[in-house]
Amino acid sequence: MTQPYTHWNVLPHGKLSAIDEGILTVVGQIRMPLMNLPRRMTVVRLNDSRLVVWSAIALDEQEMATFEAFGRPAFLIVPNDHHRLDARAWKDRYPQMQVVAPEGSRAKVEAVVPVDTTAPDFGDPRVEFVTVSGTGDQEAALIVRSPNGTTLVLNDVVGNIRSESGIGTSLLRIAGFAGNAAQIPRVVKLALVRDPNALRDQLARWGEIASLKRIVVSHGDTIEANPRETLRELAGSLA
Repeated sequence: MTQPYTHWNVLPHGKLSAIDEGILTVVGQIRMPLMNLPRRMTVVRLNDSRLVVWSAIALDEQEMATFEAFGRPAFLIVPNDHHRLDARAWKDRYPQMQVVAPEGSRAKVEAVVPVDTTAPDFGDPRVEFVTVSGTGDQEAALIVRSPNGTTLVLNDVVGNIRSESGIGTSLLRIAGFAGNAAQIPRVVKLALVRDPNALRDQLARWGEIASLKRIVVSHGDTIEANPRETLRELAGSLA
């Protein structure tokens, strides 16, 4: 695994783009042996213009200006201990941010940056931080409700890489992050899933959210076509 950075290290990335009112995302690349791994940062604006940053990526100054114009950095969520890469650099740049991590990943995250809380109070009932059942409290999720519908922000528990090509694609397919449909990556099942039945039930419950409009994942395309059915199928894959 790539070692966390101690400075602001800008790797290739795209532009911040809006996917809903008050939600921005940007996709970057991490250079891995034989492949580039796509990764996504998501930014949620609370009702008082404070910002929640999910799985932070160091961006160039043009995109950081866009970010800062969007609101006030307040919460830095490290959704599991594999997503610590830029956490220290972000905390150094914005020392006022509260660092958030799930309890099961806290110790490893704190090897990089102190964690302020595992149960953040955003002061906005539309935005909810939860730990993913069945992962030993190692993996987090974010539920964001808006007048346009609900966005479910996931991390590694679902992979949906579609557009990569070359030898790296074969490796990503073997790992379960890439394929013809969203899936629970094989490596995640081995590393994070402690109770498949609990995870199955969690995915099924999310699939019952009538207002669900999209699922944002850290590795791969956002799922906007039939997100509820996708969750039901993922739950069924654990049966």
